[in-house]
Amino acid sequence: MQNKKLLGNLLLTLTALIWGTAFVFQRVGMDHIEPITFTGARFWLAAAEVGVVARVSALRGRGSGQSRPESADRRRNTILGGILCGVFLGVASVFQQMGLVYTTAGKAGFITAMYILIVPVLSFLLFRRRSGWLVWCAVAIGVVGMYLLCVTEGFRLTHGDTLVCICAVLFSGHILCCDHFANRGDPLGISAIQFLTTAVLTTAAAFLLEQPTWAKVASAALPIVYCGLISGGLGYTLQIVAQKFTDPTVASLLMSLESVFAVIAGALLLHETMTTRELLGCVIMFAAIILVQLPSPKKES
Repeated sequence: MQNKKLLGNLLLTLTALIWGTAFVFQRVGMDHIEPITFTGARFWLAAAEVGVVARVSALRGRGSGQSRPESADRRRNTILGGILCGVFLGVASVFQQMGLVYTTAGKAGFITAMYILIVPVLSFLLFRRRSGWLVWCAVAIGVVGMYLLCVTEGFRLTHGDTLVCICAVLFSGHILCCDHFANRGDPLGISAIQFLTTAVLTTAAAFLLEQPTWAKVASAALPIVYCGLISGGLGYTLQIVAQKFTDPTVASLLMSLESVFAVIAGALLLHETMTTRELLGCVIMFAAIILVQLPSPKKES
């Protein structure tokens, strides 16, 4: 059992590394192709990869003993959940990709990680789910860190930072949507449908707002393949497998390392640099990300 936990933790760390490094490939891809076209191309690959995995899983799951009404209800929630999650994922990904045109991979990674702080706030505002005092302390600390990281003199966010902030809010909606449907449908099926929905929506938007061509897609082939097959398909599959063997709190903590890997990858591969103020903001935000995932201390009886 201990070996399985160790394996799960190692796989989640690898997932965070893959996702953090993906910010570099997303940033490089913008040198060759428009952001919405890039997003559509990567999610077609992710949809194909996860679709195959979901199909194989569905075939293996036949004969599990579910009654027909239960199977029909589960299938309905899988389709609806996949479509709604895909809408959130598609819009969030487009804002993130557009933001990466104007900001660094490292800053984008940390700002995106703000969804971990935004989720409990939205849960309270929309569903009246109460969170412990540690969560609200983390939210306050995260706001301070984000201010140091993003807000320039004159209390203004840069254009790229603003787009990625919107992306973080939308990813929070995506997480809440996934949370609602995950136990009501098939997780792999939801993932495959959400990737397909995202691919269709972003491709349609690309033809309306940009000028996609096969030449542009070919010029950004490596970033598209990495973000589609490795970050999208493989990253999600590793997460699903790893979370079977480890504690949820530990899992979310390990996956939050994505933001740290984004900064490291940006510095090593793109030679990005940050000011002392921005680095301090990263440290404070990472502390908030860790704090928000710790269990609240229970009152002694």
